[in-house]
Amino acid sequence: MASESRPHLRPVPTDGAATAAELDDDVEGTPGLTAPLGRGNSAMFLTDVVVELGYASRERVDEIINEARIAGKSPDDLMVERKLIDADQLSRAIAERYGLDHVDLNVFHVDMGAANLISVSAARRYQALPIGFVDSDTLLVVTADPANVLAIDDIQMITGLNCKVAVASADDIDALIRRLNTLEHAVTEAVSEEDEEAEVGEISELRESVDDAPLIKLVYSILGQAANEGASDIHFEPGGEDMRVRFRVDGVLYEAARVPKRMVSGVVSRIKIMCELDIAERRVPQDGRVTVNVDGRKVDLRVVTLPTQRGEGATIRILDKDKAMLGLDDLGLDGHGREVFEHSITKSHGAVLVTGPTGSGKSTTLYAALGQLNSAEKNIITIEDPVEYRIDGINQMGVNRKAGLTFATGLRSMLRADPDIIMVGEIRDAETARIAIESALTGHLVLSTLHTNDAPGTITRLAKMGIESFLTASAVDCVIAQRLARKLCTHCKQRTVLPKQALADAGFRVGTDVEAYEPVGCTSCNRTGFRGRIGIFSVMEMSDRIKELTVAGAPEAEITKVAREEGMVTLREDGLAKVRAGVTSIAEVARVAS
Repeated sequence: MASESRPHLRPVPTDGAATAAELDDDVEGTPGLTAPLGRGNSAMFLTDVVVELGYASRERVDEIINEARIAGKSPDDLMVERKLIDADQLSRAIAERYGLDHVDLNVFHVDMGAANLISVSAARRYQALPIGFVDSDTLLVVTADPANVLAIDDIQMITGLNCKVAVASADDIDALIRRLNTLEHAVTEAVSEEDEEAEVGEISELRESVDDAPLIKLVYSILGQAANEGASDIHFEPGGEDMRVRFRVDGVLYEAARVPKRMVSGVVSRIKIMCELDIAERRVPQDGRVTVNVDGRKVDLRVVTLPTQRGEGATIRILDKDKAMLGLDDLGLDGHGREVFEHSITKSHGAVLVTGPTGSGKSTTLYAALGQLNSAEKNIITIEDPVEYRIDGINQMGVNRKAGLTFATGLRSMLRADPDIIMVGEIRDAETARIAIESALTGHLVLSTLHTNDAPGTITRLAKMGIESFLTASAVDCVIAQRLARKLCTHCKQRTVLPKQALADAGFRVGTDVEAYEPVGCTSCNRTGFRGRIGIFSVMEMSDRIKELTVAGAPEAEITKVAREEGMVTLREDGLAKVRAGVTSIAEVARVAS
């Protein structure tokens, strides 16, 4: 098999996780990679290397050698069996003996595109597998036994690429092979199983062939890995020679895999087949949806294909209902803001607006409110673009512009269906804004979102959309501005003191130094120091004074001043409170609440 031309890969910004490309640059100091101390000497006994590395004393090692001679066992195995050294120390000694790099697979960022170039059965048979690309035609292959050159030769023949050998512990290699097998079959079984309750076409049935098997294996492994890591999006981005795969985890993108050139078109076609899209059409974008089960839980995948100049790519939005359907207690909204919000959503009429940029969790907040309001006594109707999560007991409509169903037309129809509560996914235009505001004035509770930077800015935004100030003052009950900040990993965060002057320079007004926590990074959080996200909120109640200012057309700064006098907490102040509580870091608050 001819080797494919591939560009040299740059190090992946994974906040500490090492990649194969870094082997060509700076191995020392890179988490997960350890260069040999010397040049290696295969003529030395491994027991001598163990002594030189300081893992055990010469006397104790000599005792093990004598015991092994009598017992008919290898001294290497006996040292591990007697717990003189552990499996990781043994693999480091083997790497040192042969002058090879050592890889800690608990830290190293494994490239799924490389790992899936050979089958799980072959990896298990060889006790070796690729974990990344070193350069355009070279794989980084880990093995527990570098003396097994036949296994490396077979991997080179299977992949058509050269192999650079590194050493990892046998236990870590076995664990990685089991994880690859689990990721592949967790999705495969779910997609192929029959679900009588599912709608026709909801769960895709894939037709496998011998040629398709590697592609299916690769796609399923990537989907399974992304779902298990809590990714919200997967980006398949074609390049000149290969395809980059990136995950968005907790709002931050990082590179997860590289797909070789010969598999790029097949990967996109496989994704299209899952969603029953036209695999022959590559000139225009397509979008579709499919439901799969990952590790026993249902996950919706929303797919968009994009024809770029470098080839056809795809983006998959992962909609995990178990993680998205949060209660109000899980949002991070507390204190006076929580009281204002809960009071507003229990009223029989009025508008509650949630503002913030795309990806700030506005829909999650509205879903949490609907979850609390949902009951048999209330008729709740929503219009969304698209309907991301289906909720029992709620009538949900999806925008369909091709059929003429927009937010405005759908909202008009909803008003004739005797609703008690209306949710509008987003107020995008003046017509939708006017209907929503008028609905709030005529006895309906309206929940919706807007794109503004802060809560007081909503009043200005509605005015620019042509909504008269007296209507805004009468209809709107409260406005919530929000952002999402990454939560510190509870396993590795460490205490620190933030100097008062440094906080002041960053725009945080405090009177003293602040005791807080900072990210470190461990295997539980993929070396990022963060796991999960928490909301940062600023809630403005439409009090009598603010209504008077709204009718008078007061500037936004004046409205903000009065709102703060009445107890509104700014985004930065709420973020600082969560920093003091050890939930997030000051850098995260500064990043999302500028």
